[in-house]
Amino acid sequence: MSAAPTRAVLAPHAAAMLDAARAALPRYLADLADLVAVDSGSHSPHGVDCVADWLTHRLHGIGFATERIPTKPVGGRSYGDVLVGRLPGTLPPDEGGARIVLIGHMDTVFEDGTAAARPFRAEGTRAHGPGVSDDKGGLLAGVTAAELLVRHHRTSFAELVLIATPDEEVGSPASRPVTELLCHGADFALGLECARENGDLVVQRKGVADLLVTVTGRAAHAGIEPERGANAALAAAHLVVALQALNGTWPDVTLNVGVVRAGTRPNIVCPEAELQVEVRAATGDALRTALDAIRGTAGRTAVPGTTARVQQLDLCPPMEFGPDARDLLALARAAAADLGFTVGGAATGGVGDANLTSGLGVPTLDGLGPVGGADHTPEEWLDTASVPTRIALLATLVERLRHA
Repeated sequence: MSAAPTRAVLAPHAAAMLDAARAALPRYLADLADLVAVDSGSHSPHGVDCVADWLTHRLHGIGFATERIPTKPVGGRSYGDVLVGRLPGTLPPDEGGARIVLIGHMDTVFEDGTAAARPFRAEGTRAHGPGVSDDKGGLLAGVTAAELLVRHHRTSFAELVLIATPDEEVGSPASRPVTELLCHGADFALGLECARENGDLVVQRKGVADLLVTVTGRAAHAGIEPERGANAALAAAHLVVALQALNGTWPDVTLNVGVVRAGTRPNIVCPEAELQVEVRAATGDALRTALDAIRGTAGRTAVPGTTARVQQLDLCPPMEFGPDARDLLALARAAAADLGFTVGGAATGGVGDANLTSGLGVPTLDGLGPVGGADHTPEEWLDTASVPTRIALLATLVERLRHA
């Protein structure tokens, strides 16, 4: 990343952008109320596509060209479209103009009917409603920041690409290949998840591996000849204890055996058991080390005559806090200082769209939406007082990014 321009030049521009973001707040809140009024749970593709319809109309008004990319069903479930908006800038790539991705998600964790049961409401400087923070407030901040950049002729980038995904809350099973294709070769990615409750940006997200461990034993009559059996349930129980004991072996790695299934009848020595295991780690190396240890542990079952097989069902790469992320955080901190506030960087165990962009090697910074909290709960909130400063920060950061 090239060095940022001097603050003496940029501070007045930042102040003007902050004034513009403050003026945009009333419309932002009205738009947010519209978005929150739409039920768009991950498994409600119609609702997600209604959000995409709304965003498409808004992006067209700014000057974006849009594309709706249908997703393929996964595991018998259908998901909404991926929405892509493309806005050409005024700075060619050979002069340092960057291809910048803004990425957020349209889906929420809430069931249909929640928007009517808990409609959008603003109380003082807090707004409430399903998805108000995660991630409708962040998506709308990205749209508003782009609008301000266009309105004030501050499009010093090669291309701004806004990606709105339909299934982030369930691990992006349908949108992931689309996202990775769209983001390949981007210069920077800015995640539109909301900032942490203390205002921190997100610089690191753990990667996640989902595993299925199948323990195979041998059936036998439990009353007449139990000695001829090999109890897979017992072997699985030992394996649960051994796997959970791996926690604490490495820093920033967590392992959880979340589901255990075994047997069919109490009078049969159990011939098969299953464990569903999740592993989270802050780095790719740590995740690979933990996976190797799990396979090694599963290879040593405690009950004679039983075996265990480890199958990796899914792997989401970590968003690592490497040199590129540090440079992005430094640039964001400088922009925030010009806007009159400070920001920090936080690590989280949660997974988001930013994991995918970072996993492609694209320099990524997340948490660039307004400040919010209590995600996935009825108390979810967004700090409306933070909206102008965070929109101005996002717009200023986009304007300052240059590729090397």
